[in-house]
Amino acid sequence: MDFLLGWRVFPLLTLLASFLFFFYMKTSSKPSNSECSLLPHDRFWILSNNIVTPTGVISGAVEVSGGNIISVVKENQQWKIKSNVVDYGDAVVMPGLIDVHAHIDEPGRTEWEGFSSGTKAAAAGGVTTLIDMPLNSYPSTVSEETLKLKVDAAEDKIYVDVGFWGGLVPDNAFNKSALEGLLKAGVLGLKSFMCPSGINDFPMTNASHIKEGLNVLAKYKRPLLVHAEVELDSESDSEASDDINDARSYSTYLKTRPPSWEAAAIRELLAVTKDTRTGGPSEGSHVHIVHLSDTRASLDMIKGAKSSGDSLSVETCPHYLAFSSEEIQDGDTRMKCSPPIRDSANRERLWDALTEGHIDMLSSDHSPTVPELKRFDEGDFLKAWGGISSLQDKKIPPILAVGSMKWYQHLVGLYVLPVTWSYGRKYGITLNQLASWWSERPAKLAGQDLKGSIVSGNHADIVVWEPDTEFELDDNHTAYHKNPSISAYMGKRLSGKVLATFVRGNLVYKEGQHAPKEFRTGFSSVIVETYRYYRFQKINVPSRKVLAINILSLGSVGNKFATRIASKPSLSSGIQAGHLLKVPQHQIKQRGRLTLLYLREDTAYRSQAPPNSSRLPLR
Repeated sequence: MDFLLGWRVFPLLTLLASFLFFFYMKTSSKPSNSECSLLPHDRFWILSNNIVTPTGVISGAVEVSGGNIISVVKENQQWKIKSNVVDYGDAVVMPGLIDVHAHIDEPGRTEWEGFSSGTKAAAAGGVTTLIDMPLNSYPSTVSEETLKLKVDAAEDKIYVDVGFWGGLVPDNAFNKSALEGLLKAGVLGLKSFMCPSGINDFPMTNASHIKEGLNVLAKYKRPLLVHAEVELDSESDSEASDDINDARSYSTYLKTRPPSWEAAAIRELLAVTKDTRTGGPSEGSHVHIVHLSDTRASLDMIKGAKSSGDSLSVETCPHYLAFSSEEIQDGDTRMKCSPPIRDSANRERLWDALTEGHIDMLSSDHSPTVPELKRFDEGDFLKAWGGISSLQDKKIPPILAVGSMKWYQHLVGLYVLPVTWSYGRKYGITLNQLASWWSERPAKLAGQDLKGSIVSGNHADIVVWEPDTEFELDDNHTAYHKNPSISAYMGKRLSGKVLATFVRGNLVYKEGQHAPKEFRTGFSSVIVETYRYYRFQKINVPSRKVLAINILSLGSVGNKFATRIASKPSLSSGIQAGHLLKVPQHQIKQRGRLTLLYLREDTAYRSQAPPNSSRLPLR
């Protein structure tokens, strides 16, 4: 009997062992979170004599685990390193840059730019989050369906976190359900043009469209970004008429878009932003003026609106701070953008407004194209595509790293950090100002509460760079664009070399190296906000942990999962601060949706009706 029993059981045990071995091999063959990084550690310490925190620059250490910052300690504090150490000495450790204004152009125009090339260059420049504009791709992101196309296009291609703005256009402005569908699908806010955009499927809006958009945005606590120029044909035509035959002259183009265009648009826009004040019909919405160029009448009006309580913020761009119209040579259409780069006196006033806090933040307004559309052969400013290219990327042959993995080295860089630092040193800018303009305030605008500063509980999005290392951008330098000839920064000598970039604790860039695609899918994510800004109402469930958790999910699935966690002490009490929880893939119809549940000390919070958000306004 024993023999017969053994004869029957043995095959079953063999089958079970085979199954367990197969399952082990299948799961172990997948790269872990740490293997997705150039740094093979999930828990480690970053040491530096110059760590930029919200309260100042310190010498100390940043503890990273599970993709989040666990602690930040000063050198003179009692602490003990319990895991791996990366010592950067005197290099600056700063929050990763958040670029809230970039045109990635995919799908539809990948010969201009794409998610792979654009985010690869971003990582090399210390940018850890890119927010993509709704136009220049095809189709433009003006509906729930077109947003899905963009999310699908980005999947498995990105090196840094990516989010999206949606478009406010005449076709959807008066359609509340369409706008709400776009917002519920996950855009971080809306963008509109008060002048022709140059893109056929993204027409301009007027004050009535903007007013309707703000009424919808108020419910979701998300911003409206506005390109503030309106055409004043009689003025621009008369000013340019004498030079119209000299299309190679930058002064000709400059006269076609005078400062009065910006001033007129901002005057019209501020008549609507009054509704965003406390008690106003659009309270809860927010207006953000993109790429401010004019510092005369426009800036004075903006100061007045802010002091009156309008929920309003403003950005400008490095090219307005670095260049002046007097320097631009005839035919150099690399420098064409809208609004245009103005004179050196205007540039000085922009720096003053930025350092004094009247301009809130910086963005790249990366707007690439192909060389043919820049009309280099003609040097025609009136026909050339308008847009400054700030992201750089060019491949070289692969090299072999430790072990059998192939790492692909690229000659890349994003110039916004060294450009801002190099030109800003003349004005005495500090590292904390740099972090505020490029990280903290952009994070607030985009609603990314766990990004933008080096504090306990935030995502470990970090750039490490050497502010005193100089380099010249020329054909011998290792930084080129996907379309090299269109870069406005070639030939410039800059300070500020990026050594390393961490995205949620993963070392995605290290002195010319990027993690390859097959080891990258574990950490870069498409940020799509679903039911993001809601008032949190106390529920009587104790929670032993503090900080937020992220649940990658789609809409109702994520909300149900979040509620289940919040309502069960056995689950909520076991959550580590900042750990990423993933809903099983078979429960998700689409990937990339982000739902947030906040667990505060001693109390769990469940999302309810629209709130007052700490995110807005920025002032």
